[in-house]
Amino acid sequence: MTQNLGEAGRVAGKAVLVTGAGSIGPGWGNGKAAAVLYAREGAKVLCVDSRFAAAEETRDIIQGEGGVAVADRADVTDERDIAAMVAACIDAFGRIDILHNNVGGSGPGAALMDVALDDWNDTLARNVTGAFLAIKAAIPHMEAEGGGAIVNISSIAGLTHIGVPSTSYSAAKGALNELTKNIAIQYAAKNIRANCIAPGLMKTPFILREKDGVPNHIRKGYATPEEYHAARAATVPMRRMGDAWDVAKAALFLASDDAAYITGQCLVVDGGLTATSPGA
Repeated sequence: MTQNLGEAGRVAGKAVLVTGAGSIGPGWGNGKAAAVLYAREGAKVLCVDSRFAAAEETRDIIQGEGGVAVADRADVTDERDIAAMVAACIDAFGRIDILHNNVGGSGPGAALMDVALDDWNDTLARNVTGAFLAIKAAIPHMEAEGGGAIVNISSIAGLTHIGVPSTSYSAAKGALNELTKNIAIQYAAKNIRANCIAPGLMKTPFILREKDGVPNHIRKGYATPEEYHAARAATVPMRRMGDAWDVAKAALFLASDDAAYITGQCLVVDGGLTATSPGA
């Protein structure tokens, strides 16, 4: 990636709050890439993650490139943590111009009859309630500054069936899409825009995460990460998965003044996957 710090950047001088700004493993997750790209485009970034060390890693990358960043820890499902996170952004930068909600993920239940109520509630809390709380806390500051931009990271699972059961995750991402539209209309006259991004099959550290000591590719029935990556890529019309920078670049566009007349939209970043239909 080419650095682009300073006045020439597309979000130069903006204060950005990114939740889920750390990566779950080595490499580039969606939130980590977005935080770094915002900084490369001239923004000051509050890097928030539930794992403080992960937030610090992203902060250190930004600072190492000459950018401005602060690390913070928050559980986005906790309203008190959300209030403290927003206060930290105001304390550090005096304002919030862009809120980037990246926290999400599926729970253990996929098929309907395997989804426990706790799993359902946890999945909705992580994917929808966290974004709702962050938006609610940030909007008064955006109103006071005369506007702002909200970018929510959703999923194509909130738009279409993804070929496997994903009961609670699809419901949560569908709800996030509609929340985004509703907020966009409520605050359009106040120059606060809200849009979401629906990534498709992305090659990030998240898809190789371990659960109970078992790597995800093993749970999916593949012998190696490379075999799992290849199988995912083969289902995409472009014959490759996207990566965190594909999502970050889409987020930068929606957060910037280049998208000043765009609100209430869901930008699909999926290599054409949702434009296809299953055939014989």
